[in-house]
Amino acid sequence: MIKYIQETTQYLKEKGFEAPEIGIILGTGLGQLVNKITIEKEVSYNHIPNFPTATVEFHTGKLIHGSLEGKKVIIMSGRFHVYEGYSLQDVTFPVRIMKALGIKQLLVSNAAGAVNLDFKKGDLMLVDDHINLQGGSPLAFKGVEKLGERFTDMSTPYDASLNKKLKDIALANKITLHKGVYASVVGPQLETRAEYRMLKIMGADAVGMSTVPEVIVANHLGLPVVAVSVLTDECDPDNLQPINVPEIIEVAGKAEPKMITLFTELIKSL
Repeated sequence: MIKYIQETTQYLKEKGFEAPEIGIILGTGLGQLVNKITIEKEVSYNHIPNFPTATVEFHTGKLIHGSLEGKKVIIMSGRFHVYEGYSLQDVTFPVRIMKALGIKQLLVSNAAGAVNLDFKKGDLMLVDDHINLQGGSPLAFKGVEKLGERFTDMSTPYDASLNKKLKDIALANKITLHKGVYASVVGPQLETRAEYRMLKIMGADAVGMSTVPEVIVANHLGLPVVAVSVLTDECDPDNLQPINVPEIIEVAGKAEPKMITLFTELIKSL
């Protein structure tokens, strides 16, 4: 792992990925933030040594370096998932690379289903805590202690000061921003009625197939992280409709300007 990190970091530095301050991971249907960036360098994942390759059709698969609100940023336009056949170490490798390149904060977005039926399709949710249902840990490998504390504390996985800034920004911009618990499952199948009921009993407000592995690794690296879910569907087990992926992408796209406002204003304040 250390050898791979060194090789990949060196490659990206040679490509001009120098001194980024903030890392951003864009989730399903949430690629418009790239249009706000003054792009300096971009590299397709399949050209980066040791990187996985994005296989989901609505994830573009590029690492982008540029400026946003006067800050140097590095953006993952497209992320990796366990359901694509990757290990949790593969999924989280880019977080380790962004940290090695120099980022000081990590901003994460995702598309999720609303388990809390007080939350509506098109709303945003600030992730305050999470439940890992992916069946493993990205830290469960030999030699992990050479990269950070093996027994990583997760009492506050999402940075309290960044969360407060986002809540204040949402209030100032009249954006509804719920606070809640995100459950991360493997997928790619969607949940059954019984599984949605289970998630609600467990205390989840939203469910998705990403984010938690990256957040665990960010905490392992001592990297402050914040995450926002765009709620693309309402998961009512008593009135469950067949999944409509194009509609999910459409809802994410319509809600995305609110997420972009939150992230750009947050970056401006850092």
